[in-house]
Amino acid sequence: MAASEWKKKLQLEWSLEGKSMPMPDTVDWKKVYEKKPFGRNLLKNPAPHGLSHCTPPPEPEPAGMFGAEPPRLEPEGDFTHWKTSKEVLPYDTSGIPPGAVVCQLPQFSWFSLEQTVDLKAEGLWDELLDQFQPDINIQDWYEENQLHQRIYELQVRLLGPDGQTVIQEHRLTPEEDTSSFAHTWKQVSHVFSSYGPGVRYVQYLHRMKNMNMVNFRATLVTDSSITVQAATSTSP
Repeated sequence: MAASEWKKKLQLEWSLEGKSMPMPDTVDWKKVYEKKPFGRNLLKNPAPHGLSHCTPPPEPEPAGMFGAEPPRLEPEGDFTHWKTSKEVLPYDTSGIPPGAVVCQLPQFSWFSLEQTVDLKAEGLWDELLDQFQPDINIQDWYEENQLHQRIYELQVRLLGPDGQTVIQEHRLTPEEDTSSFAHTWKQVSHVFSSYGPGVRYVQYLHRMKNMNMVNFRATLVTDSSITVQAATSTSP
């Protein structure tokens, strides 16, 4: 099939005709069509704990005897395609009265998952990203729990061709209401639009707070996603 035919097939399948989307003949349209970059989750392994936000999060295991299991710093899961890191936080002794004897304090830590998406490798092209600037949708689901007021953080960056220069950034640090508890999934989302030329990568980083005391308690995440739409927020 000729390149023009692949281009036409893409236009028809994604209803691109009539839009101001640049589609130069220099692009490999067969590759773009096969990649199907629009509306597809560009993150790999979006549910590393094997869970779905369509079903309730698992209930925590009952606490066992102190010292019955070795200390842990990260939850169980398959973290293929994710770069992981851990940050152990110092003990919080601010609420302990002088002279009080404390047998045990909770040990909190952050567990981070990071992944960078190469937009051109996923089938997008320079003219589309620089001129049309399609909407880039971000979504994530994290487990509501009562571990702490801050149990989840999200940072997403749009990066330039060098993979380092930050063109636009979105940060989210929600605070939890620990006075009520539903133990469900909480959704976060954001749409990047009109972000300017030069975007070639999306860096996705979220941090979840865990707690070690008698046993290990993790904050779980699932169904993380980056999707590019064949439209912009200003499209008619």
